[in-house]
Parts: sequence; structure tokens; C-alpha cells
Amino acid sequence: MFNSLSDRLTATFKNLRGKGRLTEADVDGTVREIRRALLDADVAVPVVRSFVSRVKERALGLEVSQSLNPGQQVVKIVNEQLVEILGGQTRRINLAKNPPTVIMLAGLQGAGKTTLAGKLAKHLKSEGHTPLLVACDLQRPNAVKQLQINGERAGVPVYAPHPGVSSEFEEATGDPVVVAGNGVSEARQKQHDVVIVDTAGRLGVDEEMMKQAADIRAAINPHEVLFVIDSMIGQDAVNTAQAFNEGVDFTGVVLSKLDGDARGGAALSVTHVTGKPVMFASTGEGLDDFEVFHPDRMAGRILEMGDILTLIEQAEKSWDKDEAERMAQKFVDQEDFTLEDFLAQMQQVRKMGSMKKMLSMMPGAAISKQQLEQFDESQIDRIEAIVRSMTPHERVAPKLLNGSRRARIARGSGVHVSEVNQLMERFSQAQKMMKKMASGGGMPGMPGGGAKGKKQVGKGKKKQKFGNPAKAAQAAKEQSQKKTSLPSGAAFGQAPKELDPSALPKGFDKFLK
Repeated sequence: MFNSLSDRLTATFKNLRGKGRLTEADVDGTVREIRRALLDADVAVPVVRSFVSRVKERALGLEVSQSLNPGQQVVKIVNEQLVEILGGQTRRINLAKNPPTVIMLAGLQGAGKTTLAGKLAKHLKSEGHTPLLVACDLQRPNAVKQLQINGERAGVPVYAPHPGVSSEFEEATGDPVVVAGNGVSEARQKQHDVVIVDTAGRLGVDEEMMKQAADIRAAINPHEVLFVIDSMIGQDAVNTAQAFNEGVDFTGVVLSKLDGDARGGAALSVTHVTGKPVMFASTGEGLDDFEVFHPDRMAGRILEMGDILTLIEQAEKSWDKDEAERMAQKFVDQEDFTLEDFLAQMQQVRKMGSMKKMLSMMPGAAISKQQLEQFDESQIDRIEAIVRSMTPHERVAPKLLNGSRRARIARGSGVHVSEVNQLMERFSQAQKMMKKMASGGGMPGMPGGGAKGKKQVGKGKKKQKFGNPAKAAQAAKEQSQKKTSLPSGAAFGQAPKELDPSALPKGFDKFLK
């Protein structure tokens, strides 16, 4: 989403590297490029003006002029200002003291409210809640059916007394306001601690939609009203957000379609314009492509600093602890790393989601952004097909793979023999590295580890050579004097005192005999 903005800001900061002092002209040039980058990213003009003026004020202040690395200090300032316009702190759902907690979703048609209702329900269920979905969108064709499917996939019940319409030519039946009120009563009766109400939208802001949304809000008195906004709609996002804020007074924002390729700058403007925090972000089509919005982490992604914390959280959610313990024990026992283990580890990584998404969260990965965009996710599928085309014995003993076996595996997995050979070469290298690490050799190529580290062991200082025999004799004499300058057994240049047996503890003298 923010690739264009990230590229422009990163290129701007490269010009500041290595400068021991920043002049006013340097600051003006940097601020000018930041302003252009934000405007090109479709950030609202009032937000750009406020952002740029604050960055310039701080960049010309003492915190930059007195810092050891002015360039990095400017990056730090920009990062802090990005965090501020994104909301400052992470905002969580305010749960009701007396359940159920009522959450109302509002937004335009096509913003992704119904899909997001399923994602939010699954997210809350994973945290130990018992949510109930309420279908109040009776106007959009098949909206109720879509919510029921999402609820089934998320393992969450759906309250839908009216089927809604199946085509745009049918007239809606049922009152959404009554359905919302009855849904909250149903949740209270069946002891659901969270209610998520999916409301109807329109292609544009109109009076009828706003009145219906306001009536539903008045009927159920929700604890949270989440405004779902399409991150790809551009500058109109600001106007839409203002209209909904005045109409229903939402308490938080949810950014949908954050995985799109639009410039996305309008999403940066919503919080600044409305004063309401971004609480969640939808990052894909699957129900698991949903995350809590952390302003500091998002700012880090925009400035290509990575997002290790989110990556760790995803790993903790999806990683199989039993499998991790098995691999750890195998590593300790110095057992061979087999293709069965390789396949199991690859499946664990697949559970975490898209490889592109994970790689983009790694610090420094954005340096090879072009390679990242060209990364083929289907490559992982081909590798898995190759391994699965092997017999169980071949996976444990890959040395059995001669030419005829590799040809059979290639035919079975639908690839060329060369791809099988490349996989086996990479696996052989990985196997050697695992053996090296398991035996305590460390990571090859790292300081103090691997083959390079072993070569350095036992090497002393090289003996100095002299072409002049007189100088060589003089150096040998000085070296001999250094060796004899300390008495035998001396410690820190002092001769040891004669041992007095009477000073030893009682009974210790028997060890001296």
C-alpha cells in the first residue's frame, strides 16, 4: 500500500547520510522532498502542512544540531511525526463491564464491512470471547448470505431472522433497526459477551443511509462504532470520514484492503482529520488477514525499518509448539536434518501467511523491494510437490536419489529434473549448516563460527623476519631477555613466596607428602 511513499522517503534520507552537520539549506531540501512525497501519496493537504511544519521546526532545533548523527536524527523525527498522525498509541476495544459488548460497523457499500465482520469475530474468538454476528444489511443482494458464510468459516453464530434480498430488483423486507435490537437481546439471552452488528451501506453518502445508521445506533447504544473505510478510494476517504463522523459519531476506524497497490495516503489523513484512532487493519482476503493497528509499527513499515514484533506475534499464533520442541530436541541430539523435517518446517512457515508479507516485515528487506515484488509464491508449492513425490525412505535418505529416481520425482511433481537437482543442492547445503551448528561449530561465515573460525584457532603472532643478520641477532637477544625476566612460576611479575606449611589449614599437610 505505502510502497511509493516508502521509496520516496528512503531516497530522501539517503542524501543525509554521512553529513556531520546539517545546514538550513539541507533541512529545507529534505522537507521539500517530504512534502512532495506526501502529496504524491494522496495525503490530505492540511495534514501535509501540519506534518512538514512540525518536522522542519524540530529539524532546525537543538536536537538535530547537537546530535552525533544529524541524518539519523531527522529520520527519528519523521518517524515520530508519522506515529503521531497515525494515532500515537494502539487503541483496543473498550469492553463493557456488563456484557455483551456491542460493536456496530458502519461505512460505504463495497468498503468490506461484511467480510470484516467475520474477521473481527474470528479475532475476538481467538482471544477467548464468544461473539455473535447480527445481519442488519437487508438491502444489498446476498449480504445476509455472505455474513452467514463468513460466520460459518469463523465458527461464530449469526443472528439473521430475515434472508434479505437476492437481487437488486427485489424490495427489502424487515426493519434493520428492529433486527439490531433483537440481536442484542438474543446475545444477552444466550450469554454471548460480544455482539457485532453489520449495517447497510450505499455507493455514496446519502441522507437515508445516515438516518438508518443513526437509528440503529440509538436503538442498540453500542460501546464501539467502527467506521470501515476502503484504503484505496483516495482523497474522498477524508470527506466520507467527516460525513460519517457527523452522522453516527464513530469511535474508531478500520482500514480495509491495506494490501492493495493504491497510494494509500488518504488512510494517513483520517485520524488527523476526524480525531478518531485507527484500531484495526484488513490486510488480505482471508479471515486471518486481520491485525490490530499499531501506529509505531506501521510507521516503521513506511520508513522501511521492518516490523519484527508483528512477525513474532504471527509466528506465536501459528507455530506448532510440539513440532518446535521436536526439532529442538533433534538439534540437541545432533540427528540428521531430513527432507521430512524440511517439509514440516515449510508447512509451519506456510501457516503464517504470505511469504511476501513476512519478508516485507524484515528490517532491510525493502532494499531488494524489486526482487520481493518478483518473488513467486508458487515456487513454494513446487518445492512441496517435489518433496511429496519422493518415497518416505527417499526423504530420510536423500543419498539414494540417483538419476532415474530424480527423473521419476520430476515427472510426479510436474517439474524439470533441473529443479529437483537445484532443490537437492540447496538442501545439502542446509543439511551441512545444521550439522555444523549442532556440533557447536557456529554459523558458517559468522565471526568466531564455522570453518573460518576454526582456521583461526591456534594461530599465534607471526614471527618478525629481518634481512640484516645483526638486527636478527639483536631481536633474538631481546626476546630471550623477556622470557628470563620473570622467575619460574611468577605471577604478574612477582616471585612466589616460599610456602609455609604451618599457615595451611589443619590436616592439609598430608597432601604435601
